[in-house]
Amino acid sequence: MKTVFKLAASALALSFATGMANADDAFWKEAAAPYEGVTLRGVTESSPPSLYIREVLAPQFEELTGIRVDIETTSWDQMFDKAIKDMEAGTGIYDMVYIEQDIVYSYLARDFLTDTTQLLADNPALKAPTYDEANFTTFADYFKGENGHLYGIPMEAFIKIYLYRTDLFGDPDIQAAFKEKTGRDLAPATTHAEYTEIAKFFYEYGQENDLQLWGATVQGHTGHAASWYEYVETVAPTFGIYNWGIDADNNYAASVANGGEMNSDTAKEALQWWLDLRQYAPPESNQSTWTEVGTTFGAGRAAQGLVYGENAGWIAADDTKSLVVGKVGVALPPLADGVMEEVENGEGYIGYYDGGAFGLPSTSKNKEAAALFLQYIGQNEVQPDWAVAAPRVTNTATYDDPKVQDMNEELGGYYDMLKDKGYLFAGAPAYPFHAQLREAMAPTFYNILTGDLTVSDGLDQMAEIAETTLTELGYRK
Repeated sequence: MKTVFKLAASALALSFATGMANADDAFWKEAAAPYEGVTLRGVTESSPPSLYIREVLAPQFEELTGIRVDIETTSWDQMFDKAIKDMEAGTGIYDMVYIEQDIVYSYLARDFLTDTTQLLADNPALKAPTYDEANFTTFADYFKGENGHLYGIPMEAFIKIYLYRTDLFGDPDIQAAFKEKTGRDLAPATTHAEYTEIAKFFYEYGQENDLQLWGATVQGHTGHAASWYEYVETVAPTFGIYNWGIDADNNYAASVANGGEMNSDTAKEALQWWLDLRQYAPPESNQSTWTEVGTTFGAGRAAQGLVYGENAGWIAADDTKSLVVGKVGVALPPLADGVMEEVENGEGYIGYYDGGAFGLPSTSKNKEAAALFLQYIGQNEVQPDWAVAAPRVTNTATYDDPKVQDMNEELGGYYDMLKDKGYLFAGAPAYPFHAQLREAMAPTFYNILTGDLTVSDGLDQMAEIAETTLTELGYRK
């Protein structure tokens, strides 16, 4: 292992090794005194950023304040199921819930969340001197209500990037073989045709040399929402299909017939391109979610891939988990002609800016104590070690920390890309119907993946389902 934090290590030992995050211990002890002995419960996905909260930040906070924080880490679908059922029933089991950027609008519409800005304004004795909303990057804007107040404290933010194997791309013999086969130099793809060409080359190279090596990752699970997200949030935008192909300003039109793009020729081209990559991808691709894509790349089974940035750290630098340490480069995803110009003009985005926040449910019975913990994880002081452990940046000051700069070099400039090119990426559209519409279309989408529907017929059906569902929900008039 190099600089990446080992989550298996003792969190308490790490807290002493790195020093407690906040120099103003007196504030935390005094503010927390009325809540000493309280146990806060949170639920989140089992991801690198969340594991860091559970293993490091929660024990630090308890040591400092006497407030216990139990963080339940579980699967993506169970996380949402447990949080939503608790908030719907008003049982108050959880004091913190993970809010992914794409579902926050649904939560706000249902009044699930506490206005943390207002809570701290109403309780000045709870306001930590080291916590300031101005410290957050603009990603925090995704978690603000119409009043401009925060309803979630950002805890992770990252882009989905193009990872490639520098040892393979830089090998002179492989370069010569690629040049002989294709007539061009081997370099990270900038177009979809180049990406496919590279995938085909490395698939054949792996076959010819009896290697467990394939040409590209594909997040193509045939029964999990991860594949849906790979298409609508990662692939489609690189072809110029934004916001799922729905025109919110045109009566939420989805079909070409009504002014949408969900079943346009370009959308069909994008989906077909992605599906065709499966022939060059590892056999586990048809059952891969975002987690398996990371482990596939980290196991050295793919020459290139589109991978969530939260996994880039351990893939590139943790030799207890990754077989490609020191062999990973980062690049922007391949793009169709004209897409970058559209994005630079503010008309779209090239990929997904993912992330989430910890929200305080309206049903929590320990809001004041929870507000202290949320401020604790939002301080500038805790961010550098967290960013090194799991490449995510929520505070602007994090980029300049020496530890993060060192890690930036190990990651091939990932943090530079996040800082300088992050504006090219975007979160999910502000659809309060996000989950409902996804689930309405998902069975049809999976039928495309399994071959039970053609791309053309499937997208035509999805556009029709989208408009019918949006009409039933009251969005289409």
